[in-house]
Amino acid sequence: MGSTESKGSAGDTGSGFADGAGDARDRDSEGRARNARPRDGLGRPLPYGADGVPRQPEGVVRTPEETVSEAQRLLDEGKPFHAHEVFEDAWKSGPDAERELWRGLAQLAVGLTHSARGNLTGGARLLRRGATATETWAADAGQPLPHGIDLEAIATWARELAQDVERNGRAVDAGARAPRLRGADAGR
Repeated sequence: MGSTESKGSAGDTGSGFADGAGDARDRDSEGRARNARPRDGLGRPLPYGADGVPRQPEGVVRTPEETVSEAQRLLDEGKPFHAHEVFEDAWKSGPDAERELWRGLAQLAVGLTHSARGNLTGGARLLRRGATATETWAADAGQPLPHGIDLEAIATWARELAQDVERNGRAVDAGARAPRLRGADAGR
């Protein structure tokens, strides 16, 4: 899922008002419904007027190197929700042959997000799904280290984190449990 948490409802008339009853909706510069509430570091909405973490701009086209570097920075800062948006941009703008790679990495970042938010069942499920997706992509593409990303180590990190989350039954510190996307120490 992208950073557009607020989608149009069945009663959305497209007029800028929900259910046609005069309830104003947040809109972006192109008139699309967007939730403008500030967000915390894990992407959770905060009350209007609260200080939040700047959101990732959507639709940014980056090189694979820029994508990996930006996502790693965000993961290290404990912002896996924001890292997933970077991966999502790569999956939407990159070559078709790499779509499933970036989608799998986005799933891993969302799995870490949910694990840090306390949604342990969903977090573990997404971590495993992302691990399988990246391993499948690597096998199909014959590329275990695309753009220097150690997919085997990342998949191991994800499965171990899923087991830890289920065994311990509590939320994790996203920054402390963030993976290393490159190198032998991919899973901290």
